[in-house]
Amino acid sequence: MYPILTKYLTKLKITKEQLDPDEKKDFDRWEKILSGGEVTVEKISQFCKAQISMIEAQWKDMNNDPKKNERLIIAHNIYSTILQAITSPEVERSALEYYLNQLINK
Repeated sequence: MYPILTKYLTKLKITKEQLDPDEKKDFDRWEKILSGGEVTVEKISQFCKAQISMIEAQWKDMNNDPKKNERLIIAHNIYSTILQAITSPEVERSALEYYLNQLINK
């Protein structure tokens, strides 16, 4: 359990087991938030990929109005650009390594 949550329960003079279901739900959510760790490039990349997948799934709905589709396109472009910014150094490095290996192996 996250230390600040332990302190909070101690101050209230209760244990996690004494919480009612709604309180436990909030407590578990807080614990998850606090123990989530640092924001990393990998987590941002995973989030962007998940958002892109969700947007692409929404595009399949033929009942979308034009404004919704416009918002989806804008959001898709934003998440795609973020992903491209994250992965472009890797792609460039791989391409350069491949090129240098080709020069070495000639």
